[in-house]
This record gives sequence, structure tokens and C-alpha cells, in this order.
Amino acid sequence: MRALLQRVSSANVTVDDRIIGQIDRGFVILLGVTHSDTTAEADWLANKIAGLRLFEDEASKMNLSLAEVAGSVLVVSQFTLYGDARKGRRPSFTAAARPQQAEPLVDYFCERLRQSGLMVATGQFGAMMQVNIQNDGPVTLMLERDAANG
Repeated sequence: MRALLQRVSSANVTVDDRIIGQIDRGFVILLGVTHSDTTAEADWLANKIAGLRLFEDEASKMNLSLAEVAGSVLVVSQFTLYGDARKGRRPSFTAAARPQQAEPLVDYFCERLRQSGLMVATGQFGAMMQVNIQNDGPVTLMLERDAANG
């Protein structure tokens, strides 16, 4: 499971010209699922993200978590995080999980973040979405939990 996390001052996701998810200060998480992922990877990733200290304290050090700044999360499913463009000019997406496997894991991941006390907004699985991100910093991290390698 891969998460491209961006610290934002605001973000929203639109489907058919209608905002379906919106946050102010927090994280946008583009989430990718691969074939070997299970709830164990989702648990690890949700716990990691809930505890990350990426917001500045009074000394301008990244020392505060989402909860400490009353931040929110916008999660957008992103199968293209498992795109492989090493050969040719058109990426292969064979490493991305099929929707039947990925959608329940994305939902589970979001629920685990909510259980951590975070407000979570989402995109719409499988839809063509427009994601508007106001980066803060910018601060961007790639987090990954590989089921095969723990």
C-alpha cells in the first residue's frame, strides 16, 4: 500500500463539477493498493499517518501532529501510484489491485483514520476526479507498507 501525502492549507475533490470532499488544514493522501495488500498494511499506514508530526510548532520545527493542529484528511484513491513506466512510453498498471480488492481496503483505511479521531473526507472510488490542492510548504512524503516485506 502506498500513500503520497501532501501537507495542505486546503483541498477539495470535485466530481461532475460538484465538490464531494473538502478540508482545510491537513493532509491530502493519494492512496494506492496493490495485490498483496491486506488490512494489516492499511492499519500500519493509518497509524503512521495519524502520528506523523509534520506541522510546525512555535519554534518553527515540524513537531505537531494532525490532532494537535485540529487538522483533517482528504483521501483520494489513486491506482496510478502503482504505475510502472520503466519500459516503453505507456505505463503498466498491473501492480495495482483490482477495484474489488482495492475499494474495500481504501474504505477500511479511511475508517481506521476516523477511529484515530481524525475528520476524513474522501474522493469517489473509480470516478474521474478533479483534486484541488493548496500545498503548505510544500511538504510531501511517500509512505509505503509492502505486505511481502512487512
